[in-house]
Amino acid sequence: MAWVPSYDEARSLLAKYNKEPFHITHGETVSGVLRVFSRSMDPGREDFWAAAGLLHDLDFELYPERHCVAVREILQPLDIDPEMLHAIVSHGWGMTGGDAEPSSDMEKVLYAVDELTGLIGAAVRMRPSGSVTDLELKSLKKKFKSPSFAAGCSRETIQRGADMLGWTLDELMERTIEAMRELEQEGM
Repeated sequence: MAWVPSYDEARSLLAKYNKEPFHITHGETVSGVLRVFSRSMDPGREDFWAAAGLLHDLDFELYPERHCVAVREILQPLDIDPEMLHAIVSHGWGMTGGDAEPSSDMEKVLYAVDELTGLIGAAVRMRPSGSVTDLELKSLKKKFKSPSFAAGCSRETIQRGADMLGWTLDELMERTIEAMRELEQEGM
């Protein structure tokens, strides 16, 4: 039977392969956003979505040149659930060595919000409040249109993710801001 890691097991695995606080925080942020999205898109599977979010960049710190490829070598011997592995690998589709295209709602959300949470996080760090609670869509869109701002966050991937979901870019941004606000209110 395939292994479906609990949130705590996924968190331990993330910490085993990632030591940089940034990578751990990013995994937790993406995990939290996926958890929030799952509440409306796939109720009852919040922990599954959250664990996939924690593990999505599992291989990045140690194997950046083989991101979304090395993760298979790490997780397949653990007999991880194939659905979770596909989600993890597919978040790098078209950007890294990941050869799996996002197909499920969870995979499409992960693909879209991985880059977008980075952009939102950078925008929040620039705000006097240091909080997402007062970040407006208009402000985020202005940052999105500035290629030099958070240059490592792929605007093309964010747009492609919105398209995959059948959402406008504004809808994806607003829903992700709201998810991050919810996480902030919960103390994450």
